Amino acid sequence: MALRPIDNALPTTPERPKKQPKIAIVATQKQQDRASVNGENQVPLPPSGDATVDYVSSDNLKPLSDPEVKIQSLVEDLDSKNWTKVCESLNDARRFALYHSSLLFPILGKIVLVVAKAMRNPRSALCKTAIMAAADIFSAFGDKLLDPSTSDAFDGLLLQLLLKASQDKRFVCEEADRALGSMVGSMTPLPLLQKLRVYVSHTNLRIRAKAAVSLSSYVSKMGHDEMEEFGLAELIEVAADLLNDRLPEARDAARSIATSVYEALTKDAEQKTELWQSFCQSKLPPIHALSILKIVKP
Repeated sequence: MALRPIDNALPTTPERPKKQPKIAIVATQKQQDRASVNGENQVPLPPSGDATVDYVSSDNLKPLSDPEVKIQSLVEDLDSKNWTKVCESLNDARRFALYHSSLLFPILGKIVLVVAKAMRNPRSALCKTAIMAAADIFSAFGDKLLDPSTSDAFDGLLLQLLLKASQDKRFVCEEADRALGSMVGSMTPLPLLQKLRVYVSHTNLRIRAKAAVSLSSYVSKMGHDEMEEFGLAELIEVAADLLNDRLPEARDAARSIATSVYEALTKDAEQKTELWQSFCQSKLPPIHALSILKIVKP
């Protein structure tokens, strides 16, 4: 049987292209519109945050042109909900401390309170600016911060500084260390030692270490009479307690305190060894006295 030629085969109808569902087109268009609204197809703007804050050194701060007017709203501005405004106001407070301290002094207690509050803010830029303000306040007012009208506010500020000096954010920690150094250089040792003595026994080991470092810095600048006024026995007890601390920073401070006490106590003595041994053994338990005598030898 002859086969039919292929040319006589029934013609095939070409398949029509399938139509895209309208709903898919609409959904795609909506996604594009949404991306446009959300800025996904736009050039990203610089991130807002700490990078927008300029940290101005004390040397670059200028006097205010209208301090009498500015002082009227300073406390309110420092308590603003806008953190960038608070940063600006903290720099204004620094200008007042450096150039218009007589205008700032009547409200110094309130200023110290809001500066300490700004240090507690989790935003690092605001915290660092507040620490810089504290350093300038120390330099400007010194022992006036220990007056009854500001003493309680100062206690809160000191605690915040010790906390910030012991945290992990390096640039905040370093700024707090500088502020504590400014405090040590600006205030009379004896009254401040009484306050630091409390924190040397703090349960937070990092706060304890930072307080110990500041205390040892003060003690190193004191003479025999000042140590006597504070209490030589108390100082050597502090050193003995810190000698077994978990942090090396605190242990180094203990050695520094013990050395300062030894040098002041034996400065004019002929029998330095006997005097030092007798002092330690009479003021400390035997095991603590032995530890001190091991690290400080004539």
